[in-house]
Amino acid sequence: RRGLGRSGLHRAAQPPAAHLRGAAKSTDYSRSDVDLALSGELGLLGAEAIAAELDELPLPYRFDVQALEQINFAPLLEHIERVGVVIYAA
Repeated sequence: RRGLGRSGLHRAAQPPAAHLRGAAKSTDYSRSDVDLALSGELGLLGAEAIAAELDELPLPYRFDVQALEQINFAPLLEHIERVGVVIYAA
């Protein structure tokens, strides 16, 4: 049985690897944000589709999903490389 979050990633056309990113600034909200950078051939629309599917899950989290290949901000890429954790690999 797959976990709720993995089901959306598994159904992607080109299943990506998912990197859990650490937040640059820790804040406490009623619905915490989960930052994901997805690698693979999915592009911006694919990342948005996965984010929408994850947001529909009955979880107390919001998902910020980005396609890794679409990120052009070097400090963010360095941050993902330094502290990101691969949580899913096809």
